[in-house]
Amino acid sequence: MTTPGNFDDLVAQLQVIVDDLDDRAFTSLREAAAAGEGRPADDKRLTQARRSIEKAIRLLGNSPTYDE
Repeated sequence: MTTPGNFDDLVAQLQVIVDDLDDRAFTSLREAAAAGEGRPADDKRLTQARRSIEKAIRLLGNSPTYDE
């Protein structure tokens, strides 16, 4: 059980999701570049999702390390 106002566990879970989104975006970009294609259609959605989750991390985090 967490203490009120302590969301470190949620921040950690959200950071894992951000890392997964980054991995997927980089893989998609790498594959598109190898195939000589432009920006993949999913790249914009993945980037928007990552930014939204990073905002949640900043809102929930109490540590300056979350304010990148």
